[in-house]
Amino acid sequence: MPEVLVLYYSRNGATAELARHVCRGVESVTGASVRLRTVPAVTTVIEAPAPPVPATGPPYATHAELAGCDGLVLGSPTRFGNMAAPLKHFLDGTGGSWVAGDLVGKPAGVFTSTSTLHGGHESTLLSMMLPLLHHGMLLVGLPFTETAVTRTERGGAPYGAGHIAKGDNATLTADERELARLLGRRVAELTVRLVARPGP
Repeated sequence: MPEVLVLYYSRNGATAELARHVCRGVESVTGASVRLRTVPAVTTVIEAPAPPVPATGPPYATHAELAGCDGLVLGSPTRFGNMAAPLKHFLDGTGGSWVAGDLVGKPAGVFTSTSTLHGGHESTLLSMMLPLLHHGMLLVGLPFTETAVTRTERGGAPYGAGHIAKGDNATLTADERELARLLGRRVAELTVRLVARPGP
């Protein structure tokens, strides 16, 4: 069964909540399965490595899981208009998959949570797409034909799903939840179609 990897980093819980709704969108597609994974935090202090399984939440992703997925949805909080360092660190270690072409032609989408309205929500979504383009992935967005894209007064954009926390608020609006599920569904639908029709 085609598998979509939902891979994210979350510090205060909002990105994790988006990830759960993305998973629900994937699960709504017949013939698709989902694997939820996170990445460990990074630090400038030398310390013992993170345990292989975090105390709470999903397991940490491996590069083999990334290489073996059929579709990918990537999520991160916004850090100065860019993805957070832990997710960037994980992606920086995917040179082997890039050389092997493991992700070429596979669908991918992105999502983010931002603490303020003008905190770099859309630039984070766009910057997260750059390594995916280098891997040859097929980017999936949210079209304006979906009314929640134009109706939302917080997170969500044509580039991907999102949440505007306005502080430490991890509670998603109805539109933000809908757009996260829609992103998961769109990536899963394309994944299922592509796996069913392998290339030449």
